[in-house]
Amino acid sequence: MKPTKIRKRMLYTASQHLLSKQLGSHLSKDLKEKYHCKSMRVIEGDSVKVLRGEFKGIEGKVTRISTEKRGVAIEGIKREKLKGGNVDIYIHPSNVLITSLNLEDKWRQSRLEGQKPKTVKITPPETKEVKPKEQKEASKEKPKEVKLDDKKDKSKIEKKGTK
Repeated sequence: MKPTKIRKRMLYTASQHLLSKQLGSHLSKDLKEKYHCKSMRVIEGDSVKVLRGEFKGIEGKVTRISTEKRGVAIEGIKREKLKGGNVDIYIHPSNVLITSLNLEDKWRQSRLEGQKPKTVKITPPETKEVKPKEQKEASKEKPKEVKLDDKKDKSKIEKKGTK
């Protein structure tokens, strides 16, 4: 089978929680900076701006979300039927930019507050805590390395330095 057919079948047979995830949209620059999150699922009450398609540039509130049609209905975007009356037009959330969020949902609000970036803590290099027994051993080792008791060794070092 062709990859496009496989993709279309996966979308058609997707379970409800996967369809819900596909209703995400990008956040505006202000919201990105405020909540430190690039995209979010669109819910009713969010204010959005249409970025692509026939209704490009229109801003409005989301009135309905349809997982079956994989789109969002926005205030002011309707089409007249031949027999009279108006019908909502559903726009895919990937073609929409969220300009303000509906924060009535406590879970959503707490989720956004939890998305703040972790500050990078610069810790100084750790100093190894030395136990009293190790201090004695360390103090014994250091002087041996530093001190030169033999006069012969000193003269050898001086000769190497003068050459």
